[in-house]
Amino acid sequence: MRIDLASAPGDPERPNEDWLSAAMPAAGGGVLVALDGVTPPRDGDGCVHGVPWFAARLGGRLTELSGSRPDLPLDRILAEAVRATAGAHGGTCDLSHVRTPQATVVVVRWDEAYVEHLVLSDSVLLLQAPGGEVTAVLDDRLDRVPREVLRSVAATDALRNAEGGFFTAAADPAVAARAVTGRTPRGQVRAVAALTDGASRWTDTFGEGDWAQCMAVLRKEGAEGLIARVRAMECDPARPRARHKRHDDASAAYAEL
Repeated sequence: MRIDLASAPGDPERPNEDWLSAAMPAAGGGVLVALDGVTPPRDGDGCVHGVPWFAARLGGRLTELSGSRPDLPLDRILAEAVRATAGAHGGTCDLSHVRTPQATVVVVRWDEAYVEHLVLSDSVLLLQAPGGEVTAVLDDRLDRVPREVLRSVAATDALRNAEGGFFTAAADPAVAARAVTGRTPRGQVRAVAALTDGASRWTDTFGEGDWAQCMAVLRKEGAEGLIARVRAMECDPARPRARHKRHDDASAAYAEL
């Protein structure tokens, strides 16, 4: 089994708000977790801890539970991880604030029988079949929001974790029911990859290749190689600009099963 992880901040002057982890439980199988912390506008989010603190605690709890509780489905694990992270704020923060620290989520877990997955918001999970075909598991609700709406903080807030809008993991465990989940027989999956949207730009923003070609880059050049390619494209004036930022935190996790 081969597992490869890489993460790079979008701005070296700011902390990386992504989170990546991998676990190989003693009972066998494995787990990948990828989070993309949501940066709040400058007027604050009601929290004294910040997004990196939140992502580390949510990611750590997701990794622990995914590896130690194979009896729990991933949506229940996400609900428990959100609940535990909300409790870790210790009553110091306004968790009802619409921009309380939050994150996109990808979790993939495998054992001898199945590969389970969970995706919430705009990070990407890729599943590669033994024949090379690649399936992208996406939660496309944010992509359905018109770009002109997302230019307004107030309009975006009205759609954040709301019916008709998009969902991220924040302080309400009920959001786990909104995640895209499923499982695939282990024999039908050769490799998996989790990408935050800073790394998935190679395909979904710059159109350099499809998801199968993206997996080929990960296999040949590793996660660092894919991120390096994205950074080069971001600096190319001939390329389209990304939706919000020229450079974003970029993380990729790849596992050959």
